[in-house]
Amino acid sequence: MPRISRRRLLGATLLPLLPLAAFAQPGADWPAKPIRIVVAYPAGGVSDAVARALADKLSLRLGVPVVIDNKAGASGTIGVDAVAKAAPDGYTLGFSAISPLTLNPHLGKSPFDPARDIASVASVMYSPVLLVATPSSTSRDFRALLAEARARPGGIRWATSGLASLGHIMLAQIESGAGVQITHVPYKGGGQQMNDALGGQFEVLSTNASPALLQHVQAGRLRPLAVGAAARLESLPGVPTLAELGLPAANLSSLFGVLAPAQTPAAVIERLNAGINQALAQPDLRARLVASDNVPTGGTAAAFGRQIAAESQANARIIRAAGIRAE
Repeated sequence: MPRISRRRLLGATLLPLLPLAAFAQPGADWPAKPIRIVVAYPAGGVSDAVARALADKLSLRLGVPVVIDNKAGASGTIGVDAVAKAAPDGYTLGFSAISPLTLNPHLGKSPFDPARDIASVASVMYSPVLLVATPSSTSRDFRALLAEARARPGGIRWATSGLASLGHIMLAQIESGAGVQITHVPYKGGGQQMNDALGGQFEVLSTNASPALLQHVQAGRLRPLAVGAAARLESLPGVPTLAELGLPAANLSSLFGVLAPAQTPAAVIERLNAGINQALAQPDLRARLVASDNVPTGGTAAAFGRQIAAESQANARIIRAAGIRAE
């Protein structure tokens, strides 16, 4: 039996991990017809508005219509699954937070394999996660909230968008890092959650920053305690990040970007990436993002892929350590 060198064996082992898009060749006439962006959330929200603005910019750059197709449900999984199952021809893309790629697979409820079925195109923005107190809370700031949680284990109720959501991961990290016990209240969907927050059905809510949420904060109906973000928000300069408060592992935010089916031609992904980065550099799109407290990102497709992989690995550790289970 011929001997196989260790180097050849290692190369063969790593080959499947390379981006599948790198092996496909683009059509010389791409794009020759409209491009569809599947937005994994309902029409009318912040992510939908950003995707539509980005589509307009790409359409001007590429010379073909770029249309939006909203496929909401299952915290983004339905939309991303539609992208995973689409033809890898450069005419179907996705716009989503990366949580369907970095959370659900560790909970055994993903209909696709992120590493096998999805190619990264470009990071677009990160959406900070605001932690706010409702009318039922007497805590004036985050440290007071932790003091109350220590005095009344399980007495503080914290609402998130669901089991194994980003908010749930954040809560698990706060409980572990601060040595407190807080009762998790998982919701399905944001409408009822916000209504219950305003009605004081629980003490704390964690949710992505949005104009609607900030209106409630500015009106005094909800009180900001902390934010998961790389830096304080311009709209709330007095609200510290969780990293500043000594909980860097809980300082989480939602990263959004453009995805494609695996095996989409590498040259197509490069053109899309260049167009997205150019769009993000334009003042009007940046202003739209900043106005909704979202932070423009951008960068290479490879860097976006590394961010997805790193967050997936971190989430896997957190889920195991906290014993988080899906519904």
